Amino acid sequence: MKIIYCGCGKFGIDSLNAIKASAHTLSHIITHPAKQAGRGMKMRANDVAQWAEENSIPFTAIENINSPDGIELVEKLSPDLLIVIAFGQKISNEIIGIPPKGAINVHGSLLPKYRGAAPINWAIINGEKTTGISIITLAQTMDAGEILVKAELKIADDDTADIVHDALGKLAAPVLVKTIDKIAFGTAEYKKQDNSKATKAPKLKKSDGFLDFSAPAEQIHNRVRGLWPWPAATACFVNQKDGKKIPVTIAKTQIACDTGKNDKPGTIDGDLNILCGEGHLKILEIKPHGGKMMDLKSFLNGRGSGLGDYFTPPENKD
Repeated sequence: MKIIYCGCGKFGIDSLNAIKASAHTLSHIITHPAKQAGRGMKMRANDVAQWAEENSIPFTAIENINSPDGIELVEKLSPDLLIVIAFGQKISNEIIGIPPKGAINVHGSLLPKYRGAAPINWAIINGEKTTGISIITLAQTMDAGEILVKAELKIADDDTADIVHDALGKLAAPVLVKTIDKIAFGTAEYKKQDNSKATKAPKLKKSDGFLDFSAPAEQIHNRVRGLWPWPAATACFVNQKDGKKIPVTIAKTQIACDTGKNDKPGTIDGDLNILCGEGHLKILEIKPHGGKMMDLKSFLNGRGSGLGDYFTPPENKD
């Protein structure tokens, strides 16, 4: 089959490699225009555009695929199937209706759970032990299309969102090619989702990373994992001697043994663990604002800090 791929994120790179190596033809890629990035704010093409250039696949960068130019482009390319992965644009019924075999999407959750922009993050934040990918038809309600196939992935206790993201990308690639084969041969099966079981995974914002140590240690640990590397978990470190507050990013934690000590949540105990609303948390990697990542002991030693100092939520709630 002749395929057009719509996407811009790293999540689809393994799938692109698999499609390119398959019996089908990856005829064109539609992606987003380059954007300014980095400290120098230089123009940078996204991962998919870079892949297209490296693999000599024709591509078009377009702000809105549903514009007259976008519709004309898809009509001119005349694909058999449209594949959408991490594209970030809602695709109109007019576009979906052009390919005779329709349009499908690879989504990073076991639908109908976690519909939305950040399914991997919210699955980890909510303490899920299993996630996966779903291949679905495109629909005008976000992630509500018919399911062709699902594949599961176990989430380890210390997995962060970036680790699960990459693992799901690898998991999706062979499953996608098998699904494309079935669509080509007319053997694909389509199953409606149970909308009553749908849950949401909204787009993340910086305030989602603001830590409140009055929550249970396990919840905080899951939030740290689910928000790494963006927007990342943040807090303010307070030195009890002078009351100075230092904004910090907390990148890695571990559930610690509960010593039963009674103090206000956020306080550092004699074992350098953090007291939480329930249980204790060990901070393994921490970065002060403008500084480098380090372990908690090094962070405290550099400030003459330790027992009795504490963490509070960030002051800026915007």
